[in-house]
Amino acid sequence: MPVPRRFDRRPPERDLTRINERIRVPEVRLIDDQGQQVGVMKTADALRFAQQRELDLVEVAADARPPVCRVLDYSKYKYEQAQKLKQARKHQQQITVREIKFRPKIAQHDYDTKKGHVERFLRHKDKVKVTIMFRGREVTHPERGTAILDRLAEELAELGVVEQRPLQEGRNMTMLLAPSKAVLSGRADGDGDGGAHGAEANPDATSASGEGEPQAGAETAAPGDGAAEHGAETTAPGDGDGASAKAGSQAAASMDGAAEHGAETAVAAGGAAQDGAGDGVVS
Repeated sequence: MPVPRRFDRRPPERDLTRINERIRVPEVRLIDDQGQQVGVMKTADALRFAQQRELDLVEVAADARPPVCRVLDYSKYKYEQAQKLKQARKHQQQITVREIKFRPKIAQHDYDTKKGHVERFLRHKDKVKVTIMFRGREVTHPERGTAILDRLAEELAELGVVEQRPLQEGRNMTMLLAPSKAVLSGRADGDGDGGAHGAEANPDATSASGEGEPQAGAETAAPGDGAAEHGAETTAPGDGDGASAKAGSQAAASMDGAAEHGAETAVAAGGAAQDGAGDGVVS
């Protein structure tokens, strides 16, 4: 429950429009309820003219000489004026001014972060006041601040226009950016741009992947062809059955080598026995 203002000494709001008996000038220029000008007449006669039509005599131009009064229904007139004011306030676009501050020796990461803030403000249709703060002897190098502001304006040219060029006031240099026509009309949308870039990037990626698969297949088939030329039993290097067959052939070759070695040993033993028999016969 709101607390009543006991000590609010402000006078109540009053309607300052003079109507009927509040009009104290001796004569007025009268306009009837149809919008036709009747002419200059005494105020009493103009009031009687309005009362005969059950309407009000309303002063619409107090600064004129004589003042201009009109015959109309004042309650209906106030309602229409309130509705017009409401519609004008509804369609009125309120633009706020945001401020962001830079330093002449700002690092690249900090610059990118604050640039993102400026971009967000412009997309929200706000004006941005960019300030470069100089400290100490930095004020003797205003060209550094000008370079930063010009760079920012150039990189955000699609979203904002420079409303006030870089201006140095004491130890601060300021520039005012306003939303561009594309932002105000709603054409500059971040999501739409991102989708367009993604759509442009996807065909390239698809074509690159499509071209890469046949190349990989060709490289896979090439070792198989080389193996066939060298008489290998496998058709693909990654095939498990071909690998086991190759291992079996190597095992068989080793067994053949062992048999040949055994035969050579047996021949050598036979030769030694013949030498022993020859020695026995000679003795």
